[in-house]
Amino acid sequence: MDDTTTVSDLKARVKAFCEERDWDQFHGAKDLAIGVITEAAELLEHFRFRDASESAQRLAEKREEIEAELADILFFIMRFAQRFDIDVASAFEAKLQANAKRYPASKVRGRNVKYTEL
Repeated sequence: MDDTTTVSDLKARVKAFCEERDWDQFHGAKDLAIGVITEAAELLEHFRFRDASESAQRLAEKREEIEAELADILFFIMRFAQRFDIDVASAFEAKLQANAKRYPASKVRGRNVKYTEL
């Protein structure tokens, strides 16, 4: 489905889902931002205190749960974008271009450093 589903499709589906439940009143910017963080923390719980090998094993064993957490995060991101008219694809492209300038491949290839340390 990734190859055929657009961001617009996801935003429309989340809009319909929430409007059917009359949830606009609960989905202010602060509440949706909290939702993103809460769901991201639930994803992190699967990997906290695990090394790379244990994380890979956890991913294999709990894949459906991990996918559900990713979907929850995406739900809140799409809902935020839908409610506040944010073009996620454009924002993503702008951020990718900014990061390309901050992290030129010639300087960071194979290195894990913050751009301020280059």
